[in-house]
Amino acid sequence: MKYIEDVILVNIRFSEVDSLGIVWHGNYLKFFEDGRENLGLKYGMSYHDLYDNKLILPIVETNLKFKSVLKFGHVARLVTQLQFSPAAKVIYKYTVYNETTGKLAAVGETTQVFVNEEMELQLITPPVFEDWKAKQVWLEK
Repeated sequence: MKYIEDVILVNIRFSEVDSLGIVWHGNYLKFFEDGRENLGLKYGMSYHDLYDNKLILPIVETNLKFKSVLKFGHVARLVTQLQFSPAAKVIYKYTVYNETTGKLAAVGETTQVFVNEEMELQLITPPVFEDWKAKQVWLEK
């Protein structure tokens, strides 16, 4: 499997926890967004680049599995991987580690597809994205 990867640290804020003091489950999707945004910046395909090239990529599938809790004051390490795909879709995998406890906190995945400005599914990856993919140094597992 080919991929590119980025890592960010997330300080868990009070506003991100529920009444039990653990990160509210919906905030993991925000963390994933932060990971995608940072990966795009690192590899030269930021959200601004997507917009400038009229690339529209809605999320069509999200998977998330919780392994242990993150609490207010903890630090999470989010590993975001963009998986290489020959199809006209973009697949990200996420691994969230609790740096405070040393435990795996969650794993997840999102899938995005290309649509045009009328929100019609595109079956062929846009050339500008294919060109960008061709310039990357893909790691292999």
